[in-house]
Amino acid sequence: MKVLLTGATGFVGQEVVKQLRAAGHSPRALVRDTEALRARRIARDFGTELHQGDVLDAGSLAGGLAGADAVIHLVGIISEMGRSTFENVHITGTQNVVTGAQSAGVKRLVHMSALGTRPNARSRYHTSKWAAEEIVRRSGLEWMIFRPSVIYGPGDGFVNLLERISRWSPVLPVMGSGQNKLQPIPVEGVATCFVKALTEPRAIGKTYDLAGPEIFTMLALSDEILAVRGRSRWRLRIPMPVARAQAALLEFLFPLLLRQAPPLNRQQLLMLEEDNVGDPRPAVELFGLKLPRFREGIARFLGAQNVKCKTV
Repeated sequence: MKVLLTGATGFVGQEVVKQLRAAGHSPRALVRDTEALRARRIARDFGTELHQGDVLDAGSLAGGLAGADAVIHLVGIISEMGRSTFENVHITGTQNVVTGAQSAGVKRLVHMSALGTRPNARSRYHTSKWAAEEIVRRSGLEWMIFRPSVIYGPGDGFVNLLERISRWSPVLPVMGSGQNKLQPIPVEGVATCFVKALTEPRAIGKTYDLAGPEIFTMLALSDEILAVRGRSRWRLRIPMPVARAQAALLEFLFPLLLRQAPPLNRQQLLMLEEDNVGDPRPAVELFGLKLPRFREGIARFLGAQNVKCKTV
């Protein structure tokens, strides 16, 4: 199949491109800059066709969608900057992709959402993701929606961030109580679902949670990372009011001084106050996933010693 991907150069997108090529599909990536390092890398390593465009520019999508059999729509943000707001990227961007796919005669759309997505969510991230899901559900296309929990793997911005902090700091910061629950899943498992959904008729019109076999509190999850690296660190509890003040300052300073989205924002803190768990069984059974336990999964890329790898 000829498959157009949005978000192909991101953390999940690069693994999806790899698995698409391994499965015999022909990936085409929608990228804003065809000369960017990550774009050139997926073109070189996986024979990915590059099409210059932006999900916020509806007119730029037509060439990328021409002749495509399916779309995998991965684009999303967790921090806002400029015109890249949750509403623009998640809602307008999805509407542009859906409208373009309809016009181009594309039949199938596989959409990336997130656990916690619902119409009455506290965070604008989740409410904008819900609005995007509704656009997909009303599209008339052969759609599938995936809602992952925290995704980990080489190059992720979560496990690797905590590991780097523990490398140089005697303390690990914990926002709030640290009792919110997570169900981390490896990026390879997420990509497998997206790729297999392209040819799985039983997935059409369904929404699937993507989550690992274990549930951790944030505190317990950081313990797992420390255990793999053989480290022990003090915990610095940061009360949520203090964390929100810090996030507000970062939201102001990073765009102003560095022209970058902040590494922490108040919407993320709202999500950290909620559990991020789901029911992985339907996806595991339909797509035949073999998911490692979290400690064994992160040991594969953090380089731990003497950790036996199993799947459950």
